[in-house]
Amino acid sequence: MTRTFDLTPFTRSTVGFNRLFSELDRQLQNSPNTAGYPPYNIIQVNDDEYMISIAVAGFGMDNLDITKDGNILRVEGTSPNGAEHVNYLHKGIAERNFRREFTLADHVDVESANLEHGMLNIHLKREVPAALQPKKIAIGSPDPIEI
Repeated sequence: MTRTFDLTPFTRSTVGFNRLFSELDRQLQNSPNTAGYPPYNIIQVNDDEYMISIAVAGFGMDNLDITKDGNILRVEGTSPNGAEHVNYLHKGIAERNFRREFTLADHVDVESANLEHGMLNIHLKREVPAALQPKKIAIGSPDPIEI
C-alpha cells in the first residue's frame, strides 16, 4: 500500500518554511524507492568527523558515483554488466541499481571516499568557518567620566 502526502495546504499558510517542506517532500518521495538497499551505517568518529559505510558487494569503482549538491550527498550505483550469461543456481547478492541520498548538516563536506572489501566508506568532516564560530568577548572597564 502506497501512501501519498500532499504538503500543499501547509505551504500555502506558512512563510519561510520552503526549504523544510522541500526536504520533507524529497524524503517522502525517495523512501519507497530505497527500501533498505543497499544497507548502510553512519558512524560519528568525533564531534566534527563522520563516516557513511555502504555495503556495495559486487560493485566496482566504475559502477559507483558520489555527488554532493548543496547539502545533499547522493550515492548511485549502476549494476555491473557481464553476468547475464551466468547460470546462477542461487543469486543472493542483489547487484541492482540504487540511489541513496543523505542530507548533510551545514558546513559538512566530503573529505574522501574509498572502496574496500565491498564497503564504500565516505569520510565527512564539519568545518565551521572562523567568522561563524563563537568568539570570546573581553570585558573591559569603562573610561572614567569627568564631571
